[in-house]
Amino acid sequence: MGTTFRIVLYAPDKPTATAASEAAFKRVAQLDAIMSDYKKDSELMLLCKSFAKETGPAVQASDDLFAVLAKGAELSAKCDGAFDVTVGPVVQLWRLARRTQELPDAKEFADARAKVGWKNVELDAKKKTVRLLTPGMQLDLGGIAKGYAADEVLKLLRTKFGIKSALVAASGDIACGDAPPNETGWKVDIAPIAKSQKPCSLVLANAAVSTSGDLEQFVEIKGVRYSHVLDPRTGLGLTGRRSVTVIAPNGTTADSMTKAVSVLPVEKALKLVEDTPGAACYVVVLDKDEKPVATASKRFPKE
Repeated sequence: MGTTFRIVLYAPDKPTATAASEAAFKRVAQLDAIMSDYKKDSELMLLCKSFAKETGPAVQASDDLFAVLAKGAELSAKCDGAFDVTVGPVVQLWRLARRTQELPDAKEFADARAKVGWKNVELDAKKKTVRLLTPGMQLDLGGIAKGYAADEVLKLLRTKFGIKSALVAASGDIACGDAPPNETGWKVDIAPIAKSQKPCSLVLANAAVSTSGDLEQFVEIKGVRYSHVLDPRTGLGLTGRRSVTVIAPNGTTADSMTKAVSVLPVEKALKLVEDTPGAACYVVVLDKDEKPVATASKRFPKE
């Protein structure tokens, strides 16, 4: 999934801690083999390969892959495509742009955009099959898979080893179980987007938080700064500076929703979050003078 996982857990003894840690990282590796778009032989990439040249019959998906695709489709419908797992073709072009420092070729960009569209993924919930309706589509689960993996690790630790107090961090995605011993929750610090921004700290238990922005991942071409976060509806990297933090009941929701909130106008983003049970967000936008303007949803914790 292109990132490093860190797991912190409280176990009754060292043997249990060791066995639980090994099982947890094994589960992460299993999910990486299913959902990575960096591995040509992952289940995700083999699925895409099945529809590379033509729209053939539906393909059977594993429980994990189908669950992620279904959750992604659900969010896409709610935000009118501001989150879209089919954005893969343009993601590949922007990865190249970051290396070459040049904008994608116009024809290649148009061809890639023609293969993007969440409505062109046909899911059968009963059979758990997937069919891509446009040949050459490329799915990218970078905006949801890490959160799902964090959820799965917490579930494994709880059900198989009885470990309830744990934290799983995958880059900007963090899922928390019960609070550590003698604590009210796990302390999570959110990096500011500007030096003048007031630091934000959270204390979480049995919740997840995800942060997305272009503080570190961006490319500057001809004086324009493009974020690594793309708007699936245009295929372009975002140019306005924005940092988004979403709290949700689980990592899958928090991870995917940060991408939609990053893309949508602030008012629409707040409505999306408010309409999602247990979710809250904190959005910081830099104005024309590079000053941070912060907006928090109603449920976001007040310091």
